[in-house]
Amino acid sequence: MTKADIVTEISRSTGLEKASVLAVVESLMEVIKDNMAKGENVYLRGFGSFVVKERAQKVARNISKQTSLVIPAHKKPTFKPCNTFKEQVAK
Repeated sequence: MTKADIVTEISRSTGLEKASVLAVVESLMEVIKDNMAKGENVYLRGFGSFVVKERAQKVARNISKQTSLVIPAHKKPTFKPCNTFKEQVAK
């Protein structure tokens, strides 16, 4: 499912115009991205959590060239679905 499919589905179920639904969906995504870029987590009750995880520095190996590469510490965005979401998908 694409963003366009989501907008169409929401527009169909709510009766709102696609343009206004698209503006809301894009605004939601921007708010989530902006807050995660600041290092803040976003919690949507009944859906899940968008969490910023800190990854430690580590050493990786390129086996074909027999070299080591240092991967610096970094932050990674992740999504953790709530339990009801997991149960619904598992069915």
